[in-house]
Amino acid sequence: MLMPILQVNSEDIPEYAIVCGDPKRAAAIAAKLDEPRELAFSREYRSFVGTKDGVQIAVVSHGVGSPGAAVCFEELIRAGVKTLIRVGTAGSYSADHPAGSLIVSTAAVRTDGLTRQLVPETFPAVADSAVTEALYYAARQGEGAVSKGITVTLDVFFNGVEEFPHRKFKQAGALAVEMEISALYIIASLRGVRAGAIVAIDGYADADLAAEYDPHTTAVADAVHREMDAAIAAIVALAGQERA
Repeated sequence: MLMPILQVNSEDIPEYAIVCGDPKRAAAIAAKLDEPRELAFSREYRSFVGTKDGVQIAVVSHGVGSPGAAVCFEELIRAGVKTLIRVGTAGSYSADHPAGSLIVSTAAVRTDGLTRQLVPETFPAVADSAVTEALYYAARQGEGAVSKGITVTLDVFFNGVEEFPHRKFKQAGALAVEMEISALYIIASLRGVRAGAIVAIDGYADADLAAEYDPHTTAVADAVHREMDAAIAAIVALAGQERA
Protein backbone atom coordinates (compact mmCIF):
# COMPACT_ATOMS: atom_id res chain seq x y z
CA MET A 1 0.00 0.00 0.00
CA LEU A 2 1.38 3.41 -0.99
CA MET A 3 1.57 6.07 1.72
CA PRO A 4 0.28 9.16 -0.16
CA ILE A 5 2.38 11.84 1.58
CA LEU A 6 5.63 9.98 2.25
CA GLN A 7 5.34 8.25 -1.13
CA VAL A 8 6.66 4.95 0.25
CA ASN A 9 5.15 1.49 0.00
CA SER A 10 4.15 -0.15 3.27
CA GLU A 11 5.86 -3.41 2.28
CA ASP A 12 9.21 -1.55 2.26
CA ILE A 13 8.81 -0.21 5.81
CA PRO A 14 10.03 -2.32 8.78
CA GLU A 15 8.74 -2.23 12.36
CA TYR A 16 11.50 0.10 13.59
CA ALA A 17 12.01 3.70 12.46
CA ILE A 18 14.27 6.61 13.31
CA VAL A 19 12.77 10.02 12.52
CA CYS A 20 14.49 13.40 12.35
CA GLY A 21 13.73 16.89 11.11
CA ASP A 22 16.41 17.44 8.47
CA PRO A 23 16.45 15.41 5.23
CA LYS A 24 20.26 15.69 5.21
CA ARG A 25 20.35 14.24 8.71
CA ALA A 26 18.19 11.35 7.54
CA ALA A 27 20.78 10.60 4.87
CA ALA A 28 23.57 10.76 7.46
CA ILE A 29 21.75 8.32 9.75
CA ALA A 30 21.05 5.97 6.85
CA ALA A 31 24.74 6.03 5.94
CA LYS A 32 25.47 4.40 9.31
CA LEU A 33 23.32 1.39 8.35
CA ASP A 34 24.29 -1.61 6.24
CA GLU A 35 23.13 -1.55 2.61
CA PRO A 36 21.02 1.62 2.94
CA ARG A 37 18.75 2.57 0.08
CA GLU A 38 16.61 5.62 -0.48
CA LEU A 39 12.90 4.94 -0.88
CA ALA A 40 11.49 8.39 -1.61
CA PHE A 41 11.98 12.14 -1.21
CA SER A 42 8.58 13.85 -1.09
CA ARG A 43 8.31 17.40 0.26
CA GLU A 44 10.31 17.44 3.52
CA TYR A 45 9.93 13.68 3.93
CA ARG A 46 13.06 11.79 2.84
CA SER A 47 12.88 8.04 3.47
CA PHE A 48 15.56 5.38 3.65
CA VAL A 49 15.77 1.78 4.80
CA GLY A 50 18.76 -0.32 5.84
CA THR A 51 19.89 -2.88 8.39
CA LYS A 52 22.09 -3.01 11.47
CA ASP A 53 23.12 -6.34 12.99
CA GLY A 54 20.33 -7.99 11.03
CA VAL A 55 17.62 -5.55 12.18
CA GLN A 56 15.77 -3.62 9.49
CA ILE A 57 15.44 0.10 10.24
CA ALA A 58 13.64 2.88 8.38
CA VAL A 59 14.97 6.45 8.56
CA VAL A 60 12.59 9.28 7.65
CA SER A 61 12.84 13.07 7.92
CA HIS A 62 9.75 14.95 9.13
CA GLY A 63 10.61 18.64 8.75
CA VAL A 64 10.14 21.36 11.37
CA GLY A 65 7.12 21.57 13.68
CA SER A 66 4.48 19.23 15.02
CA PRO A 67 1.80 19.37 12.27
CA GLY A 68 4.08 18.26 9.45
CA ALA A 69 5.90 15.79 11.67
CA ALA A 70 2.57 14.26 12.70
CA VAL A 71 1.85 13.37 9.08
CA CYS A 72 5.13 11.46 8.97
CA PHE A 73 4.44 9.63 12.23
CA GLU A 74 0.90 8.69 11.23
CA GLU A 75 1.88 7.31 7.83
CA LEU A 76 4.81 5.34 9.23
CA ILE A 77 2.49 3.75 11.78
CA ARG A 78 -0.05 2.97 9.08
CA ALA A 79 2.77 1.37 7.08
CA GLY A 80 3.53 -0.97 10.00
CA VAL A 81 6.08 0.78 12.23
CA LYS A 82 5.78 -0.29 15.88
CA THR A 83 8.72 1.60 17.41
CA LEU A 84 9.73 5.20 16.58
CA ILE A 85 12.73 7.12 17.88
CA ARG A 86 13.16 10.82 17.20
CA VAL A 87 16.72 12.13 16.82
CA GLY A 88 16.85 15.91 16.96
CA THR A 89 18.22 19.09 18.49
CA ALA A 90 16.96 21.29 21.30
CA GLY A 91 17.63 24.43 23.29
CA SER A 92 18.81 23.95 26.87
CA TYR A 93 17.34 25.49 30.00
CA SER A 94 20.45 24.95 32.12
CA ALA A 95 24.18 25.63 32.12
CA ASP A 96 24.48 22.01 33.25
CA HIS A 97 23.42 21.02 29.72
CA PRO A 98 25.55 23.10 27.33
CA ALA A 99 25.80 22.75 23.57
CA GLY A 100 27.08 19.28 22.77
CA SER A 101 25.13 17.56 25.55
CA LEU A 102 22.54 14.84 24.94
CA ILE A 103 19.14 14.58 26.60
CA VAL A 104 16.81 11.59 26.43
CA SER A 105 13.22 12.86 26.66
CA THR A 106 11.12 10.96 29.20
CA ALA A 107 8.02 13.11 28.59
CA ALA A 108 7.05 16.32 26.82
CA VAL A 109 5.20 19.43 27.98
CA ARG A 110 2.42 20.00 25.44
CA THR A 111 2.51 23.67 24.47
CA ASP A 112 2.04 22.87 20.78
CA GLY A 113 -1.27 23.43 19.01
CA LEU A 114 -1.50 20.08 17.23
CA THR A 115 -1.93 17.74 20.19
CA ARG A 116 -4.71 19.89 21.65
CA GLN A 117 -6.76 18.82 18.63
CA LEU A 118 -6.02 15.12 19.24
CA VAL A 119 -6.48 14.56 22.98
CA PRO A 120 -7.67 16.53 26.05
CA GLU A 121 -5.19 19.12 27.33
CA THR A 122 -4.77 17.17 30.57
CA PHE A 123 -3.55 14.02 28.80
CA PRO A 124 0.24 13.51 29.24
CA ALA A 125 2.78 13.05 26.44
CA VAL A 126 5.03 10.29 27.78
CA ALA A 127 7.78 8.21 26.19
CA ASP A 128 7.77 4.42 26.27
CA SER A 129 9.89 3.33 29.23
CA ALA A 130 11.68 0.49 27.42
CA VAL A 131 12.64 2.77 24.53
CA THR A 132 13.79 5.47 26.96
CA GLU A 133 16.02 3.10 28.91
CA ALA A 134 17.48 1.59 25.75
CA LEU A 135 18.30 5.07 24.43
CA TYR A 136 19.78 6.24 27.73
CA TYR A 137 21.95 3.15 28.09
CA ALA A 138 23.18 3.35 24.49
CA ALA A 139 23.94 7.07 24.74
CA ARG A 140 25.97 6.58 27.91
CA GLN A 141 28.27 4.11 26.15
CA GLY A 142 29.77 7.00 24.19
CA GLU A 143 31.68 10.05 25.34
CA GLY A 144 30.03 13.27 26.45
CA ALA A 145 27.31 14.28 28.87
CA VAL A 146 23.97 12.48 28.78
CA SER A 147 20.88 13.26 30.86
CA LYS A 148 17.25 12.24 30.78
CA GLY A 149 14.16 14.18 31.78
CA ILE A 150 11.20 16.26 30.64
CA THR A 151 11.39 18.35 27.49
CA VAL A 152 9.06 21.08 26.23
CA THR A 153 7.46 21.08 22.78
CA LEU A 154 6.36 24.41 21.34
CA ASP A 155 5.47 25.81 17.90
CA VAL A 156 7.46 29.06 17.94
CA PHE A 157 11.13 29.30 17.01
CA PHE A 158 11.64 33.07 16.79
CA ASN A 159 10.22 35.38 19.45
CA GLY A 160 7.12 37.50 18.86
CA VAL A 161 5.22 40.05 20.92
CA GLU A 162 4.08 37.43 23.41
CA GLU A 163 6.74 36.03 25.74
CA PHE A 164 6.93 32.23 26.03
CA PRO A 165 7.15 31.12 29.71
CA HIS A 166 10.52 29.38 29.49
CA ARG A 167 11.39 30.37 33.06
CA LYS A 168 8.33 28.61 34.52
CA PHE A 169 9.10 25.35 32.75
CA LYS A 170 12.75 25.57 33.80
CA GLN A 171 11.70 26.12 37.43
CA ALA A 172 9.40 23.09 37.19
CA GLY A 173 12.31 20.91 36.10
CA ALA A 174 12.13 20.79 32.30
CA LEU A 175 15.55 20.37 30.73
CA ALA A 176 15.18 21.59 27.15
CA VAL A 177 12.78 22.77 24.46
CA GLU A 178 12.17 21.59 20.89
CA MET A 179 9.28 21.41 18.39
CA GLU A 180 8.03 17.85 17.72
CA ILE A 181 8.34 15.37 20.60
CA SER A 182 4.90 15.86 22.14
CA ALA A 183 3.30 15.08 18.77
CA LEU A 184 5.33 11.89 18.55
CA TYR A 185 4.37 10.73 22.05
CA ILE A 186 0.68 11.56 21.73
CA ILE A 187 0.33 9.89 18.34
CA ALA A 188 2.22 6.83 19.57
CA SER A 189 -0.15 6.61 22.54
CA LEU A 190 -3.24 7.00 20.35
CA ARG A 191 -2.10 4.40 17.82
CA GLY A 192 -0.77 1.83 20.29
CA VAL A 193 2.91 1.93 19.35
CA ARG A 194 5.96 2.89 21.36
CA ALA A 195 8.16 5.96 20.96
CA GLY A 196 11.17 7.70 22.44
CA ALA A 197 13.39 10.65 21.64
CA ILE A 198 16.93 11.88 22.11
CA VAL A 199 18.10 15.43 21.39
CA ALA A 200 21.47 17.11 21.03
CA ILE A 201 21.69 20.50 22.71
CA ASP A 202 22.63 23.20 20.18
CA GLY A 203 22.18 26.34 22.32
CA TYR A 204 20.29 27.91 25.22
CA ALA A 205 16.57 28.70 25.36
CA ASP A 206 16.98 30.42 28.74
CA ALA A 207 17.35 34.17 28.18
CA ASP A 208 19.70 34.42 31.18
CA LEU A 209 22.12 32.05 29.45
CA ALA A 210 21.53 33.31 25.94
CA ALA A 211 24.52 33.47 23.62
CA GLU A 212 24.80 33.84 19.87
CA TYR A 213 22.99 30.85 18.40
CA ASP A 214 25.29 28.65 16.32
CA PRO A 215 24.09 25.08 15.74
CA HIS A 216 27.01 24.34 13.41
CA THR A 217 29.83 23.95 15.93
CA THR A 218 32.02 20.88 16.22
CA ALA A 219 30.56 20.13 19.65
CA VAL A 220 27.01 20.05 18.26
CA ALA A 221 28.03 17.99 15.23
CA ASP A 222 29.73 15.44 17.47
CA ALA A 223 26.65 15.24 19.71
CA VAL A 224 24.37 14.69 16.72
CA HIS A 225 26.51 11.76 15.57
CA ARG A 226 26.48 10.34 19.09
CA GLU A 227 22.70 10.48 19.26
CA MET A 228 22.41 8.86 15.84
CA ASP A 229 24.58 5.99 17.03
CA ALA A 230 22.57 5.74 20.25
CA ALA A 231 19.25 5.52 18.38
CA ILE A 232 20.55 2.76 16.12
CA ALA A 233 22.04 0.85 19.05
CA ALA A 234 18.82 1.21 21.04
CA ILE A 235 16.77 -0.27 18.21
CA VAL A 236 19.15 -3.21 17.85
CA ALA A 237 18.92 -3.80 21.62
CA LEU A 238 15.12 -3.57 21.62
CA ALA A 239 14.88 -5.98 18.69
CA GLY A 240 17.15 -8.40 20.56
CA GLN A 241 14.94 -8.22 23.63
CA GLU A 242 11.89 -9.02 21.54
CA ARG A 243 13.60 -12.03 19.94
CA ALA A 244 14.77 -13.40 23.29
